[in-house]
Amino acid sequence: MMSVRRIEPLDAATLKRVRLAALRDTPSAFGSTYGVESTRTDDEWAQRAAAGCAGSQQVTFLADIDSEIVGLVGAYRDATALQRVHLVSMWVAPAARRQGNAAAEELYRVAGFSPTGEVQALPSDPMRKEMELTLSVG
Repeated sequence: MMSVRRIEPLDAATLKRVRLAALRDTPSAFGSTYGVESTRTDDEWAQRAAAGCAGSQQVTFLADIDSEIVGLVGAYRDATALQRVHLVSMWVAPAARRQGNAAAEELYRVAGFSPTGEVQALPSDPMRKEMELTLSVG
């Protein structure tokens, strides 16, 4: 069974391993690159883990199956519109994909997200587009 938990400060090495695996697996799905991320120091990974584990400005979640980390989600709160949260990173290991879930766009739709109409070139691959989605709550 899959479980999801918020990252903890001691997860820095795990964050690095999973983030780099995600970038190797699907480089076009992220705004950064394996080349950039792989040069980060252990202190930078520790800072990222610490920032994602506390407070309400940004968050990182890890998904695991049988104590093996198989997914990553990162989001941050918009500085100018606090009710807006940007989902900036989502990845599931190939072996854990499609275990009861539909494709990503369908998963977002079912969760209540809808397109805003905003589309831009993906920073890591300008030939591909990323689409902004919104979720109304409350």
